[in-house]
Amino acid sequence: MDNSSLPQVKGSNGYNTLKVNEIFKSIQGESTYSGLPCAFIRLTGCNLRCDYCDTTYAYDKGREFLINDLLKEIEKLNCNLVEVTGGEPLLQKNVFGLFDQLVSKNYFVLLETNGTVSLKNVNPSVIKIMDIKCPGSGFFDNTDWRNLEYLSSKDQIKFVISSRGDFDWAVKVIKEKDLEKLCTILFSPNHNRLKSKDLANWILEENINARFQLQLHKYVCEENIKAI
Repeated sequence: MDNSSLPQVKGSNGYNTLKVNEIFKSIQGESTYSGLPCAFIRLTGCNLRCDYCDTTYAYDKGREFLINDLLKEIEKLNCNLVEVTGGEPLLQKNVFGLFDQLVSKNYFVLLETNGTVSLKNVNPSVIKIMDIKCPGSGFFDNTDWRNLEYLSSKDQIKFVISSRGDFDWAVKVIKEKDLEKLCTILFSPNHNRLKSKDLANWILEENINARFQLQLHKYVCEENIKAI
């Protein structure tokens, strides 16, 4: 997929700004880092409209931050684990500078991305958590499969499963792309469509080397969110 054709979210102040939806500290709800305290930077804008999205408020709302000011806000949260998420954070070209700054300050940085925008220029120290959208999302054909070239064993691939059809499709992709040898695979049930125990049983029946996960943040009160 040619990234030049994707919608871009750009701050009016030029190359040192990012449009930010919210900054907050909470318990990490997904990935192999689930359960750990984490500082979150949620950037504004997304090029998909998945029907199960729980952050639709991030599509457009937010305000601009100079990257240096954003780093000061993160420092106040006193947390070494930082996740950059969205929306789709890679739509903002200035995010690559943010990654570099966070890494240079010795933060442990996670990126959550929907897999449609190139990972080529992401700082190699950043842990990439890439979605592969299943048919139930409505956007399974938007994945940029070239991104698999930029993943390593430290990174993670996530499938959100809404049905048995999604599960079977994901298993087929895992086998065809030999993903079990690439990095950690995460399976999450669609919170509103699929019973957790059903997905757990399917994983066991198919003997897939995937980590079953619940979205822990849906069970944790996030009163400490700092909306901006």
